[in-house]
Amino acid sequence: MNRRTVFLTTLAVTTALTLTACGSEEPDAPAKGSGKETLSTAPVSSAPASDGRPAVALPSDLSYTFDWPKTGDKEKDAVLADSEQSIRAVDQAIVNQNALDKAYLYYYEGEAAAQTEQFIQAYVDAKARVTGKYRYYHFAVQVRDGGEASLVYCEDQSKAFDMYLKDRKVDKTPVTENSYVLYTTQLRKNDKGVWVITKLLSERGHDQCRP
Repeated sequence: MNRRTVFLTTLAVTTALTLTACGSEEPDAPAKGSGKETLSTAPVSSAPASDGRPAVALPSDLSYTFDWPKTGDKEKDAVLADSEQSIRAVDQAIVNQNALDKAYLYYYEGEAAAQTEQFIQAYVDAKARVTGKYRYYHFAVQVRDGGEASLVYCEDQSKAFDMYLKDRKVDKTPVTENSYVLYTTQLRKNDKGVWVITKLLSERGHDQCRP
């Protein structure tokens, strides 16, 4: 059982935070796969700051596809936009090896912030970060009175892996049903007009997300 699986088992009741695709038997690493490849140093891509939101800068070996087109509803689209940035911000914290990175803390609070800090710290302790391609799809967003919302979506981790920083080796892992994750998030609109995540739950291998 790999570190990723052990970590998630510990937090299974309260969190959806997941490291990338499973497939290893080594307990001391986020994701030890069957094959390795060296990743060369890549330039950094960035998402600029807007309306006071923090900029997010990520290596170009990380990419994201959000298959959730605009709904035409202003608040729903704001939930989707802030959720996209929150996902990138967590990966920036992992890349920066900083479990208290300000960008992700801009989008998480309370229980969700505490759990996310633990998730990032697991990568810091392992001296590893994420790399590869993520895809998000099958979304459902609801906005309720009182500035509350929910977002349910799927994540495809089949082309996402962990990379150890010392030798920049990418640990390839096989694609299984656990490479597809269903997330359920609860959000609230704060006094800055930002949709922040207050609760986050997940389920690996959910039939709604499997191809």
